[in-house]
Amino acid sequence: MKRYVVAGIGGALAGVVLATQVAAPLLAQERGQTSSVYEQLDLFGDVFERIRNQYVDDVETAKLIEAAINGMLTSLDPHSGYLPPDDFDDMRTQTRGSFGGLGIEVTQEDGFIKVVTPMDGTPADQAGVEPGDLITHVDGEALMGLNLSQAVDMMRGPVGSEIIITILRDGVAEPFDLSIIRDTIRLQAVRVRTEGSNVILRVTTFNEQTFPNLRDGLQDAIDELGGLDELGGVVLDLRNNPGGLLTQAIRVSDAFLDRGEIVSTRGRNEGAGERFNAQSGDLIDGKPIVVLINAGSASASEIVAGALQDHRRAIVVGTRSFGKGSVQTVVPLRGDGAIRLTTSRYYTPSGRSIQALGVSPDIVVEQPRRQPIEEDQAETPRIRSEDDLRGRLDNSDITDDERRQLEDERRQAEDVARLRLDDYQLAYALDILRGLTALNGR
Repeated sequence: MKRYVVAGIGGALAGVVLATQVAAPLLAQERGQTSSVYEQLDLFGDVFERIRNQYVDDVETAKLIEAAINGMLTSLDPHSGYLPPDDFDDMRTQTRGSFGGLGIEVTQEDGFIKVVTPMDGTPADQAGVEPGDLITHVDGEALMGLNLSQAVDMMRGPVGSEIIITILRDGVAEPFDLSIIRDTIRLQAVRVRTEGSNVILRVTTFNEQTFPNLRDGLQDAIDELGGLDELGGVVLDLRNNPGGLLTQAIRVSDAFLDRGEIVSTRGRNEGAGERFNAQSGDLIDGKPIVVLINAGSASASEIVAGALQDHRRAIVVGTRSFGKGSVQTVVPLRGDGAIRLTTSRYYTPSGRSIQALGVSPDIVVEQPRRQPIEEDQAETPRIRSEDDLRGRLDNSDITDDERRQLEDERRQAEDVARLRLDDYQLAYALDILRGLTALNGR
């Protein structure tokens, strides 16, 4: 009995010695790191005082501190940054769907200000700004050397005022100027319309209005068609959608999924991630979906496209999306400002990260650039058919109802064909839905 007690005590003592031997260098390393941090903070203080006392012009202390904080954050990645009180207030307003500006989502890439997407119906969209454009100058002043926040500040101004931005566009030899009149941007999160028996849901942003707009608009369209049985399918148009609230992306995905994971997030610390799963219920009861994406589809748009694609719930059509696979947390600070900090990466249900890769469409469909219509361009000659022949046999094997149905289907197909001239990608998506509807027996 005593032997066991001694053995036990000996084991405990050995454990204490081992722990001390391991902990001692760890404590020394931690003290060394802490000392290094304090040395760096002392260095920062020295530089700060040197600037404040010896710079050629007087500098406001608050601006110096803001610049230091912003520089620290923007050095991490393009989506982290400091939000002064005014910018923080603007951001909260944007999530509610109304704000002032040009209506473009921008990021910084290799020192250039790059357009992620112009928002539908905004001054930038109407002026012809395109995803991927590089903005080099604002009112003749170069943006090179400025951080993203400073460049955005230069583009802000009173509603109704004019701004000249200089654009460098891939495929265009020389930079060119665009004149834009600033306006109040009132985003309609979801626009709904029907084409034949199909419903088109154009989602422009993910703000607090997105899911309610989508749910109510979709139900109204289904009622207009005569009920769910009359619905052929849905086109979920996420092109040029820069993203927004993660919660809304989850709700929109959940609207068309009955079960399974929608998205997961993983942060720096193991176990700190989250998984978001679909709840039972599909707004369209399994009817086919085509999701449209392009290079302007980012963040929350990619979460939705990736979730529906991984679950084989939708066919994704268009071009590769932007590739923003990170999640930012906005942390309010004293003084009414905030920091926007990248805190995690998100992963689609299959476990893939789309960071810097984007969502690849199942069917790649480029949107051709619009060509000017020549005035002397001749109309396509009408092709003659059996119906034009004199003395042809009548088709007495078809009823009037069947004839009307055939004519209605032909008219819908011709409408989609005409749509190709205006929006080739959307017309392609509708063709896919028509094919899926035919296969499903309608």
